[in-house]
Order: sequence, then structure tokens, then C-alpha cells
Amino acid sequence: MTDTQKQEIQSLLMEIPLFQKFRADSLERLIQYSTVQEFGPGERIIGYGRPGEVFGVILTGSAEVFPGEGDTQQKLATFVAGSYFGEMSLLTGEPTTANVKAAEACRCLLIPQESMAREIPTNVKALTELARTLSERLTKREENEDEQAVVESARRNARSKREFRPTSMLSVSRILVLNLGSSSLKYDFMDSSRPEAAFRGLVERIGGDAVHRAERSDGDTKTTVAAPDHEAALRLVLDDLTHPDHGAVAALDKVTGVGHRVVHGGDRYSASVLIDDDVITEIKKAGALAPLHNPVNLKGIELCAELLPNVPQVAVFDTAFHQSMPKHAFLYALPYELYEKHQIRRYGFHGTSHKYVSMKAAAHLQRSHRKLKLITCHLGNGASIAAIDHGRVIDTTMGLTPLEGLVMGTRSGDVDPGLVLHLCNSLGMTTIEVDRLLNKESGLKGLSGLSNDMRELVDAADEGHPRALLAISVFCYRIKKYIGSYMAALGGLDALVFTGGIGEHSAWIRSRACQGMVHMGLIVDESKNQEATVAPGAAEDVSDPDSPVRILVVPTDEEGMIARDTESVLRHQHVTESVNPAEVHIPIGISAHHIHLQPDHVEALFGKGHTLTERSPLAQPGQFACEERVNLIGPKGRVERVRILGPARKQTQVEISRTEEFKLGIDAPIRASGDLAGSPGLVLEGSEGTIDIDEGVICAMRHIHVHPADALRLAVRDKDIVRVRVEGERSLIFGDVLVRISPKYKLEMHVDTDEANAAELGRDATGAIDSLQSRRL
Repeated sequence: MTDTQKQEIQSLLMEIPLFQKFRADSLERLIQYSTVQEFGPGERIIGYGRPGEVFGVILTGSAEVFPGEGDTQQKLATFVAGSYFGEMSLLTGEPTTANVKAAEACRCLLIPQESMAREIPTNVKALTELARTLSERLTKREENEDEQAVVESARRNARSKREFRPTSMLSVSRILVLNLGSSSLKYDFMDSSRPEAAFRGLVERIGGDAVHRAERSDGDTKTTVAAPDHEAALRLVLDDLTHPDHGAVAALDKVTGVGHRVVHGGDRYSASVLIDDDVITEIKKAGALAPLHNPVNLKGIELCAELLPNVPQVAVFDTAFHQSMPKHAFLYALPYELYEKHQIRRYGFHGTSHKYVSMKAAAHLQRSHRKLKLITCHLGNGASIAAIDHGRVIDTTMGLTPLEGLVMGTRSGDVDPGLVLHLCNSLGMTTIEVDRLLNKESGLKGLSGLSNDMRELVDAADEGHPRALLAISVFCYRIKKYIGSYMAALGGLDALVFTGGIGEHSAWIRSRACQGMVHMGLIVDESKNQEATVAPGAAEDVSDPDSPVRILVVPTDEEGMIARDTESVLRHQHVTESVNPAEVHIPIGISAHHIHLQPDHVEALFGKGHTLTERSPLAQPGQFACEERVNLIGPKGRVERVRILGPARKQTQVEISRTEEFKLGIDAPIRASGDLAGSPGLVLEGSEGTIDIDEGVICAMRHIHVHPADALRLAVRDKDIVRVRVEGERSLIFGDVLVRISPKYKLEMHVDTDEANAAELGRDATGAIDSLQSRRL
């Protein structure tokens, strides 16, 4: 773009109210990274369902907006010169929700979303102008069910193949993923400009007869190498990465980030984080809980700081995804002081894999993962199962260490704790010998006496080897037992997902794990199960068409998930460089138990023709506390005089605290407001009658109501999960806080009374966003 063209564009932009609010230097930066493109009549400018990559401005001509791909559909709007589009994706991160085509020859300025997101938050006047447009269009979208259906259609049609691409047009992401083991270094390099290019491998037997297995676009290799330590192995990988003949990048300074698999994040981390001195300190502390893993993971971080000093690094924790487990699931029945003083509790592992396959399963089922009950089975040499309720892990089989739970290749899985005492006291074994026995000599290897490789055991079983068959039987029985118990814990199941080396490739194991569970809704189609060969990034349904529960095979992609998390953390960091969300103080509202009623239930409880009586307004516009109260009656007891909030809603919803769950004798799931499917019911008692609801009782998920203007200042998108730091008498960080954006909202975070008491929050408490925990794929 020439200087003359830039001046012309600047003059055109200054006629648009939004850009009149920009300083000259800010406007120059936007134009610098933008492109001008011409479109002929009928030519598509943006297509619905595509990633929102640009903020567009019509410079000359006009364009028409349709809800879908066809020209015959009803036109939603006409954009003339000076109109802009792409603001919805800028805010929500959703795919584009409409199809925009040139009505006549037109020129458009295409501004990378990232550039716009970086400039807007510090410009209060421009922020206000954009927020006004956002509010108008969001309001229309909420009122237009057809347009919302288009959004869902766009999500369903998103490509499912494994790919890695940047979140904006501004730059290319080149992420190096590292997974260091005690004597190995696994790596994967992902370049968003060449998503299909392969550059991954493994250096194993470090310190001995080291071997380097590499997979590249030009073929696979296996070579003997000199790798006396991890530093030598990493230098070898980096040299290969930049090799002039077969390397994947010209120079190390072209790498945009390094993502490290870190096994243990302790209680502190429920999300991937940018590595700094504080993070390194916490990884060292958690090393006491993972002495075989965290120190070597930390070694990789230290080496990268030395060898790639200017490249940011991100820690992706195996334990993070499981941090949503409730206390009753993660606590051992030991003296509570052991948890308080030494963090002895269940943590769970394989979290990156469980997170990835749960989201892929949801995409395959064309439903939000926050609307599903899933059981994910990661079956390999290491094996674990997770129960996931509407996006939150409620239980997992591994515990303080990866030893607990399923039978594995060489690990015993669940044993009587008294067994350890017996081995030491009666058989005279040392703790070191017991550790080796349970971790290295048990599981499939110990039971069979042959191998820890399931393929070898299946072959041996086919030939009649009794202990090979026994080992497989114990392995499958333990899987089946946990599936059944987790179905009970979830209160139902939408899909059972198999992944990992065994889960993906052994049809027999999948079949045996589901045998005898037809009455629980698990019906395998044996033909589809035997023929299943699932490509990376895809999913295959091996259940019978009549099976109430879908049974899926989803290849895991832990390295891909680490790369995505790394890229997401770095992008969020980049966008917030010019605005610090921690400087925005979010008022905290303490939400006591309350009820939202549907209109016919209002009449059933308080008399025919009765309408709710406003007592006092609430912080959220249009919401109010009512004079009316009802009593809650559960299987165990009652909670009296619970206030109703108005106005009436389309479905009755009861929000209680964990303490009140016990009083009532029910187990209410933690859910977002309105997400009531599968939740328990109870009896509501009013002044003129009672009603028995089948479902609708929840513990409300911590959440922040955000107006579009505040969303831009906070650099958050709709449905983000964030961590919020609360300072005060007892400073702490709330994780798993859901962001909800609407023009109807006023900025406010809601916690329940139990959470407020735990943090000793007062009426004037405020919080600040500490970090982004997760963002929808």
C-alpha cells in the first residue's frame, strides 16, 4: 500500500464515527497492518461459519448480509460505504454468523482482528461507539432465532481435521511442543502457515544408546545419536529443526513459542500459563508430588530459556483439566490436616488428552461440550478414565500419583493400602522395592508374566496363554467397573469415548469393556467397531444406531492440544499488552439462594392470575427481588422462605449452595444458569399450593456478567473461562469463572454464599481477572 493510498484511506475512515475516535498514530497502525481488497457484484466478502479473522470496513460500494450461503435466503441488512462488520467475532470469538456479499462493485478495508483488539481497549470513545453497535446487533441476534440457528449450523460445519492455524492474520504461529521424560525427549513443531507439514519425533534412551526417531514431511528416519543428557538431545532437535535441507524453520528466532508438558501443577494451576519466575517456583514445589516428572520438565524449561532466550514459554499441566473436581471427589479420607499442610489429595493426570477428546467428541455430536455428560477412556501403557459433566471433570481414576485407578502396562492401579504395609512388614521389602514393584513390575506385565504390550498379550491369548487372557480380563473388568460407577456419578451419559493406543486400536478391548452393559444404554455395533480406522483429528461412532449412548473412538492429540493452549496463552498475552485486565475492578455480588419461576408455576404457587411483585431492583438491569418467597422441600429436609427473583422466565430454576444441598438431601450439579438438563428436582411450597419439579436445581457456576464495552476492556469473549483474583482479608483466586456477555448486562461477578464466606468477602468486594483459563476451540 503506497503512502498516497494510506492517506486516502485515512481520510475515508475519518468520515466514520467509530474511527473519528482514534488518535492519528493509532489509526496509522491499523492501516499499516490492513489490506484493501476489491469485490465484484455477488462476490463473497466473508462466509458464514468461518473463523473471524478480520474487522472489515466498506470503503466504497455496498454489500448485502444473508443468514446463510444461498442468495435466495432473506436478506438481513445492507452495508453501505462507512459500514463495518466483524465486530461480533471480535467480541465473542465465534465463527462469522452471516454471509456478506458485494451488492455492487465495492472496496473493503480488511483490518486483522488482533490489531483491532489491541487498539480498541485503550480508546474509551471508540470503545463506547463500538459497544453501541455491538449492543444493537447482539440484541437483534438474541431476538432472531433463525440467526441463532445459523450460528449453531456454522459450528456444526467447522472442519474437524487436525490443523493448526493462527487466531488472526497479523502473524504466523510457530509452536515447538516439548515433552521431557526421565530418559526421553518427545517433540512436535507446528507451523500455522503450513498446518499439514510434519516435523515431530522422539529421542529415547538418553544417557545410553540413544536413538532419534523423526517424522518429517519428506519421510521417517531412525538414527543412533550421541545424547548423554537432555541438553545434548535438545540441541540435536533444535539443529534438526533449523537444518537447511530438512528443517521446518529458517532460524530459531522464527519460533513464536514453546509449549511444555508439565505433569503436576498442584492446587495452583487450573489452566496453562505463561512461564515466569513465580511459575517456575510453583513447578518446583509441585515436584514433591511428582518427583520423577516435574524436575525433568523443569529442566526442559531451563534449557529453552538458555537456548531460545527470546522465545516465550508456556506450561501446560497434566493436572489442570481435573481441577474442577469437587472436594468430595478429590479428598482422601485421611486427617484433613494432610491436605491443608501437604496438599495430599487426588489430582488426576492425562488432563490434556481428556480435554482434547471431550471437545472433539462434542464437535462430532454437534453439541456444545458444556451440554454433555461424557466418560473419556484414555487407554494405553498409562490408562485413566474421566467423568465430565457439562465441561467440568467431576472425577477421574488417577489420584495423588498416576499409580491409582485402572490396571496399566506396568502399574498396578488400585490396591488395598494395607498391601504396602504387608509387603514391608511381612515380606521385608523396602519402600524403594515396593515403589518399583507397583510402578514397574505390576499391571499387565505382572499379571501375564509376558509383556506390558497389549498387542503381544492379545496374540498370546489367541494361542491359549491363560495368564495373558487373565491379564486382559482384569484390565477390561476394571474399565467396566469405573464406567458403571461414573455413569452413576454423572446421573446418565451422552457418550463414551475411547482414546489412547489401546482405546484407539483395539476393537476387542472396546467391545469387552462394554459387554453386559446393554441395560445401561451401551450397545456396540460390532461391525463398525471392527472396521473402525479413525484418522487424526476425526472421530468415529462405533455404537449401534439404537444405542441410547453414543460410543466414540477419537484419536488423542496431546501435542496439538499443548500447541493450541500455548498459542492461546500467547495471543491473549499479546492482546492485553496495551490494557491490563487486572486494573479493571469487577464488583462482586454475593448471590444467596433464590428461584426463577415460569409463569404457570407462579400461578400454581400463589394463585390464578397472580404476577410477581417487585420488592427491590437488582444490580442487573431489569432484574428485581420479589416480595414472594417459597419453601424448598427435599428428600432429607427443608429450606424455608427462599426469595423469588423476577421477571418470570421460560423455565423454573432453583439455585442453592453446597451447604443447602446437604439440608435438602440432593446432589445439585454446578451449572451455568439455564443449563438444567439432568439436574435434580424437588418440591416448591407457596402460599396457595405446591409443585413438584422433575429438574431445575443447580449450584450456579461462578460467573461474570459483562457488557460488550467491558468485554473489550477486559479482552474476554463470550463463554471464556477465567481466573479472578480477589484481594482482602483472605486473598485467593477463583478459578472456573464463566464469562457471559450481553448488552443487557452490567459488569458484576456472582459467587454464592459458601464461596463468599470462604473468601471472607464483604458487600463492597471487587475482583480482577488474573488470567484466561480456557477458550472454546
